[in-house]
Amino acid sequence: MWRDYSSGLLKNNHTSVLSVRVSAFISALLLSLLCGLFYNMWKYEVERIEREEGGWHSRLIGEISDKDLEVIKNFGNVKDAVRNESGKAGISTDIGDAEALTDIEGAEALTVNEGAENSADLYFYDLRNVFSDTPRIAELVGISPEKAVYNYPLLAMYLIRDSRDTAPRLVFPMFIIIMAMASMSLVVIIHNAFAVSMNARVHQFGIFSSIGATPRQIRTCLLQEAAALCAVPVIAGNLLGIAGAMGLLHMTNVLLAGGAAGRHKAVFGVHPLVLAGALGVTVVTIWISAWLPAKKLSRLTPLEAIRSTDELQLKRRKNSPILARLFGVEGELAGNALKAQKKALRTASFSLALAFMAYTMMQCFFSLSGISTRETYFERYQNVWDIMVTVKDAGADIFEETKAVRNLAGVKDAAAYQKASAKRIITEEEMSEDMKAFGGFSHASGEFVTKVDSGWLVNAPILVMDDESFLDYCKQIGIAPRLDGAVIRNQIRDVTNPDFRHPDFMPYLKQDDLEKESVSILRQSGNEQVTAEIPVLSYAEEVPALREEYAALDYYELVHFIPVSLWEEIKGQTGGGESDFYIRVIGKENAALEELNALQDQIEQLLSRKYTVECENRIQEYETNRSQIWGVMTFFGALCVLLALIGIGNIFSNTLGFVRQRKREFARYMSIGLTPEELRKMFCIEALAIAGRPILITLPPAVLAAGYMLKLSYVDAGEFLAEAPLMPIIAFMLAILGAVGLAYFLAWRNVRRISLAEVLRDDTMM
Repeated sequence: MWRDYSSGLLKNNHTSVLSVRVSAFISALLLSLLCGLFYNMWKYEVERIEREEGGWHSRLIGEISDKDLEVIKNFGNVKDAVRNESGKAGISTDIGDAEALTDIEGAEALTVNEGAENSADLYFYDLRNVFSDTPRIAELVGISPEKAVYNYPLLAMYLIRDSRDTAPRLVFPMFIIIMAMASMSLVVIIHNAFAVSMNARVHQFGIFSSIGATPRQIRTCLLQEAAALCAVPVIAGNLLGIAGAMGLLHMTNVLLAGGAAGRHKAVFGVHPLVLAGALGVTVVTIWISAWLPAKKLSRLTPLEAIRSTDELQLKRRKNSPILARLFGVEGELAGNALKAQKKALRTASFSLALAFMAYTMMQCFFSLSGISTRETYFERYQNVWDIMVTVKDAGADIFEETKAVRNLAGVKDAAAYQKASAKRIITEEEMSEDMKAFGGFSHASGEFVTKVDSGWLVNAPILVMDDESFLDYCKQIGIAPRLDGAVIRNQIRDVTNPDFRHPDFMPYLKQDDLEKESVSILRQSGNEQVTAEIPVLSYAEEVPALREEYAALDYYELVHFIPVSLWEEIKGQTGGGESDFYIRVIGKENAALEELNALQDQIEQLLSRKYTVECENRIQEYETNRSQIWGVMTFFGALCVLLALIGIGNIFSNTLGFVRQRKREFARYMSIGLTPEELRKMFCIEALAIAGRPILITLPPAVLAAGYMLKLSYVDAGEFLAEAPLMPIIAFMLAILGAVGLAYFLAWRNVRRISLAEVLRDDTMM
């Protein structure tokens, strides 16, 4: 049958051949791309965990001699065992008093047990036995099994889980689910392409069956055709998919280069099993897609096959009132044709609707996020800082180094400061009337405010500024410059107003009391019996030019600004400050990025001789933020495009595969008086309905979702509309319309060459 029938048929039936090959190519490309991206994301995550936590699988904590180490190495499943030189025992699920770390999913706490200098890291051949072999090894060397800890994040990347690990760790399973869903969608597409091609020849195979062809011979013939058609497209699609994954990874490295803290460069890799897996999944997908219609076709009796008209038919009469009202008779006929193809076009409708919805919401989300970040961070602090220096574990002498920073060329102003924590009691009499009006402390969380006998104990964070900056701040708020007291921020927002973007501020303490000389009694955090009395120079609403946000989480905190001279006297009473210091630097007016980079290098050279420093550049931060957002948008946009391609591939396979049936359908219409122009209009209406329906369905929920995001972010609708991502959304919409239009144009180009007499007379004509 292959030699006498199939080979010649494939050479002469270009339309069905193209439909199947395009579907196979798109499926192979998408599956290979997903496999390549999945593997490299998995590889990157494994590398990240190994860099941060180590590549060990389990760790034994205790006294381990060299002899014990040899015993461990001789255990059958142990690949290697080495001493842990880091001084950290590892990762466990017991929290205790140790330092808690959070993994990439932020779902659980990981404990680093200190003081375990004599511990051994174990590496296994078969990771499935890590949780059973490690306790046995511990008993061999005389260590309690409870002293064993496991590298849960790394083991989870190999799908090795233990009941003691309560973290969800959804990264790997989510990729597998996405891969399975993509494969199922592609099976539907290719299955439809094969079903269209095979069902178009039901009549012919009925004739073969009547002259002795067995069902097995028919199935074999159809599967041979599938193999011949798909071999080249599958190989080409797999290679192009791997190349696409390499390109996306390279683009990610370029966009995030130097912008993400702690991120290492991703190195592209392709494991032979990934290539084999992608090819295998594609082959299995195509085999299933071809087997299902072939099996159905081979089971038809000769009489059923010969009698089959294989035309698009409605199971029951349905009207298309909207299309009929808009486009007349052509709209009614187009609606009936779409109803007849409803099952075949189900994947396309779902994929296009989901792609357009996801793309629209993604664009709206990032537009709102960009507006919010710009207003609340970059524009808000535009004239406050140009370079921020974090000095790690420094002493009070860092305030002296600020003078050297101020003297650098290109520095307009610099201020050094340190943060410290303290408490203060606020009495009922001290509260302002405005604060009492919205309920005082009745809305305060017990996490931040504590009710005591004399009032309420609130947080009173201290910002310790270098003396020169504090004197400048005193001049800024119009008081006599002094170094023997504090300036208190006398502002609180109306906590009953949820609009965080446009808060209503009011006085914290009574204005009458502020005119009197007073002292602020600060209490040590954790030991409120230890107090320090400091004079209050002023209560002010204006704050110094520092890159700090006040009362962001705790609305009731009472911020104190004090000079370092006063801090040296009281720090023993209020408790020590944070170990890190900060230097805020303002460069020359309208300084360019190159100038700030040069100034940042000078500051790093000046301070790095004595301290460990980290520098942030405002303009560079802005550019990095833009690049990162653009990179994330590109990634999610690519996923939306891939999702749309699944639907578009389904449409191409339908339009090109149903050419023979449409020729017979159109010939019948022409026989009753319809002109080619009216038939072309009918095709255009079908294309418009297929592309427009997902858009019209998803626009209302997308608008509602955007409105909900506006409500949550408190961005004015007019401000959002001025920067709404209309052009990208319209471009995506036009791309869908163009792709569907192209599919129908190619189909119409084949259908329009109708010989009425031949089509109605010869039902074997393609």
